[in-house]
Amino acid sequence: MERKKRLKDTAPKETLPDVETHSEGFRANREARRNVLVEDYVELISDLLSEGQEARQVDIAGRLGVSQPTVAKMLARLATEGYVTQKPYRGVFLTVAGQEMADKARHRHRIVEAFLLALGVSEENARVDSEGVEHYVGSETLTLFEKAIRGNLQQFMQNLPDA
Repeated sequence: MERKKRLKDTAPKETLPDVETHSEGFRANREARRNVLVEDYVELISDLLSEGQEARQVDIAGRLGVSQPTVAKMLARLATEGYVTQKPYRGVFLTVAGQEMADKARHRHRIVEAFLLALGVSEENARVDSEGVEHYVGSETLTLFEKAIRGNLQQFMQNLPDA
């Protein structure tokens, strides 16, 4: 009991960050949330097309686990924002802007997944977790993830003693 009290007394007191820093974190999170669905859709469309498949509403709905009307609504939004084009009876295609967004999202996804794998996260969990983290990670953090991977983070993690 005495030890816990001493540790509590010596622990640094947490304080709120300054207003600018605090609000920037919330702003960045809101912006990322707005882009998550758009990025997921264009990345999936790009993946389907690169595998030689057509990106049809039914395929997109099945892969994302949503209804076809939900996909139709999002595709209309993506078309309005200039990320996709649709051809009757053919499917969905990415514009140059859509492909650029998909490439950036895929790049972030691969770095985050590789980082999680280097930490020792299982392949299944790394795949699932990277799907969410990729949208929220900032460029500085992403750069440091890459640096850690290149610096052999996986070997470092394997040499740590078990807790």
